[in-house]
Amino acid sequence: MKIAIINSENLEPSTIDKIADFLYVHLDAYGDKREDIVKCLEYALVPGKGQGGFAVVGQQENEIKGAVVINHTGMSGFIPEHILVYIAMHKDTRGKGFGKQLMQTAIAEAPGNIALHVEPNNPAKFLYEKLGFTNKYLEMRLNKQES
Repeated sequence: MKIAIINSENLEPSTIDKIADFLYVHLDAYGDKREDIVKCLEYALVPGKGQGGFAVVGQQENEIKGAVVINHTGMSGFIPEHILVYIAMHKDTRGKGFGKQLMQTAIAEAPGNIALHVEPNNPAKFLYEKLGFTNKYLEMRLNKQES
């Protein structure tokens, strides 16, 4: 698998759409609306849209087989400097170690701590634990549109 790090300096015009399309299909039950995925990618990759970040994309034969999206938080210390927003692997590549390779690349690329949110029943939770992520907090949200 060929691994590329995408950031604001090497972003090509169609890249956001290609990554968004891949994530929308392959996040399965853990996905978001496509427009929200695009917002996340723009936050990470388009100067002036957010705090910045990067994507790690794995390809085979010019087809995306996996993607990780890391957003910078603009904070440090009390909040990790980065948040892993999305990781998805094509169903044909799951369980072969490619997700681990993408995560190791993302961890090496991020100059600071990384937070992520994961559902308790998400199989990726075991990968995160193997890579050193720990469960320090219980996340709670107030969703004002639903209350």
